[in-house]
Amino acid sequence: MRIAVVSAHASPLPVLGDAEEGGQDVHVADLAAALTADGHDVVVYTRRSSPRSPDVVRTRSGYEVVHVPAGPPIPIRPDEILAHLDEFTQFLRAQWRVSPPDVAHAHYWTSGVASVLAANGLPVPVVQTFHGLGAVARQAGDEGVPEARLTAERLIGRQATRVLAQCTEEKAHLVRVGVLRTRIAVVPPGVDVTRFKPEGPRLNRALPHRLVAPATGAEDVITVLRTVRDAELVVVGGRAEDVRRLRERARASDVGDRVRLVGRVPQVAMPALLRSADVVVCAAEGGAAVTPLEAMACGVPVVAAATGAATDTVVDGVTGRLVPPGDLRVLARVLRPLLVDDARRDAYGVAAADRVEARYSTTRVATEAVRVYRDAAGVPETVDASAHEG
Repeated sequence: MRIAVVSAHASPLPVLGDAEEGGQDVHVADLAAALTADGHDVVVYTRRSSPRSPDVVRTRSGYEVVHVPAGPPIPIRPDEILAHLDEFTQFLRAQWRVSPPDVAHAHYWTSGVASVLAANGLPVPVVQTFHGLGAVARQAGDEGVPEARLTAERLIGRQATRVLAQCTEEKAHLVRVGVLRTRIAVVPPGVDVTRFKPEGPRLNRALPHRLVAPATGAEDVITVLRTVRDAELVVVGGRAEDVRRLRERARASDVGDRVRLVGRVPQVAMPALLRSADVVVCAAEGGAAVTPLEAMACGVPVVAAATGAATDTVVDGVTGRLVPPGDLRVLARVLRPLLVDDARRDAYGVAAADRVEARYSTTRVATEAVRVYRDAAGVPETVDASAHEG
């Protein structure tokens, strides 16, 4: 198939060098690479964020990245792209009018707006992945969600040919915002199991035990660390204001000497960091879907809040543990015995790596995505979609 991947704010290009762990850019890069390896013709459209970026880049994985001129060629926040979406949309429409792809796969709501508008009247079905809904974020207390996003997500949900939910819980949220259940397919994020695997180097640690946690939700882990002996905590990611807040929480909890805030970690360095952990803790409600998967792929058990994607990926008592979100007493009661039980951690880790390889590899996920693409384009699976002309 000829597949246009639209990722307006998250370029796949820096993923292997300096991208933040677990972001949309990682997902787009891994999916594009897997689709290309499967024989599809993939072009990723992303906004030009540097004046030095060439118009088109051919990646080593074989897919192309097109830098779309839309707004100033500088980094801007994802929701700020809304002011420049008209330029982005017109660029896509001009390209697709001349050479329409078999399908367009949009990532995040701004990409969805551009894709739906660009494809209007053209033989280009649009498949949408939201990477989190604004309505859910607002319900969770995020007051910074713009009203335009809520309106746009409802529009995209009605206009997109298919919508991909990343977990069962997200599918339920999509239905609540008005997306027809019959147009939703659950396709989780994938993990490159050639990069994230149990075998390989691991970083040294200063204490007998190590926890690793993403910055989102790390406040709870820092608080619990007071009751967990002989363990250090490495916190990954987060903006400057997040790091300041977490450092203050560590001081206030009297565990500042056992908390390391490492900020952004290159993807190439993540496997060694994850392998150095006894447990990866994802305590945030509705946290990043890919973080538990990367840890599991490395053979590390995960303790996660029983919400969002974790309820699909983490099998309680088999690959790790699920705990009630926000319940610090339960989190502490689960972590303390697990850290001192080597046999149980090993068993969880083996089961976790097996589960990711069988269900969540990028190859498997790409195959599921193509099945949805073909359905959206009306192409039978037995027909080579590259010959499909709409």
